[in-house]
Amino acid sequence: MFAPYIHSLSRSPLFTHSLNEHFHSLKHNMTKDIETTAEQGGGAEFSAKDYQDPPPAPLIDLEELTKWSLYRAAIAEFIATLLFLYVTVLTVIGYNVQTDPVKNTVDPDCGGVGILGIAWAFGGMIFILVYCTAGISGGHINPAVTFGLFVGRKVSLIRALLYMVAQCLGAICGCGLVKAFQKTYYNSYGGGANQLQDGFNKGTGLGAEIIGTFVLVYTVFSATDPKRSARDSHVPVCSLLSSINEPIFIFESN
Repeated sequence: MFAPYIHSLSRSPLFTHSLNEHFHSLKHNMTKDIETTAEQGGGAEFSAKDYQDPPPAPLIDLEELTKWSLYRAAIAEFIATLLFLYVTVLTVIGYNVQTDPVKNTVDPDCGGVGILGIAWAFGGMIFILVYCTAGISGGHINPAVTFGLFVGRKVSLIRALLYMVAQCLGAICGCGLVKAFQKTYYNSYGGGANQLQDGFNKGTGLGAEIIGTFVLVYTVFSATDPKRSARDSHVPVCSLLSSINEPIFIFESN
């Protein structure tokens, strides 16, 4: 019954052109990762790169010192680290206050954000700050990340040192703001610093910190790999998940 219509449709120039365009697009998508190269008169097929490996950063690039982008990136790292320490340290201190049976009469199981809340504070802040600073400084927000990227020749020595100084100053200022606003609680709970739980020695705590730092740096390296950047690289999401898992793992042992 539909044969006459199909026959007349197939003879339409518009239909033929659209069909050819469709098959051409399909063929292009199927073969975009295949590259053919003639070698000694023969043909050889291999997977084509849809990315380009960036050249390694120079060890010392004095020209960077004359660029405003370097100092803008350092300022971004300073502000990001300040905000990160301010929010996370306040969260930890708040958790300690709410779970302290002396200063809080509420059942500790019903009050406070809990360890999971602390993890979300860390992960959420990393997610937001990496999203805000990734296009400016790369969103390191951690000297360990900067040092790892320097070893991997992703940043120069000058940029790495300037980032680390900015991050340390930002961390000091962030904790300073917490102490200025909550001096009593800050002094009472050791500034929200990690402490070893009963049954764990210093070696276990050090091992937990090393493994947690390795997971973070490994995640950053994987998420910023050019092979992934050319496809589906979601750096803030990867950092979010990594930063959520890290505090849970470390707080259980520290």
